[in-house]
Amino acid sequence: MKFRTPRTDCDHRVMTSELNAATRALALATVEIERHVGTRGWDGPIAVFSLVRSSRIVATSPELADQLPEGAAEDPEHLTSIEQDGLPEADTLEDLLAQLAWPETVDGAAIVVERMVVPPEAEADMPSDPEEGLAYLMAHPERQDMRIAVGVLRSGDTWCALRSRANDSDDAVAGGPDAVPGLAEALASTLR
Repeated sequence: MKFRTPRTDCDHRVMTSELNAATRALALATVEIERHVGTRGWDGPIAVFSLVRSSRIVATSPELADQLPEGAAEDPEHLTSIEQDGLPEADTLEDLLAQLAWPETVDGAAIVVERMVVPPEAEADMPSDPEEGLAYLMAHPERQDMRIAVGVLRSGDTWCALRSRANDSDDAVAGGPDAVPGLAEALASTLR
């Protein structure tokens, strides 16, 4: 397992006063997770993270306090992400999520996937044969490669961070609580 703590100096548009404290902490953690995975480049595997309140980590392991950003241990909402190694074998994202479960000591979870996105009208012309469908999508002129990071908390808060390969820079990452609701709901089910 590798600890990832969100930088408290992160300059990102998600830090708005309209978000509650828990969602703001989740947004910061999700954006930092996406950036971290992004340092590995594109075409990477699925990455899964547990999210634990930093104050809980320090309460159970005080020696880890010096690894957290200043003030994180005192912030009741600050989240530390822990990348999960040795994910179970799965043929699909759905199969992977069906195999995940988290102990009560985990406050949330995050996942990073890469997906190909086309406009909805392009899907209407897609061949039904899976191999032909994939070839159609790969050749589509409006295809976008996206890195999608989704974070969820047991409280029900969600955040999604989206980066396109065509606009691959930290200042072009979009975010919001409802950007990928199906994936957020599937990930949230791993916490139940």
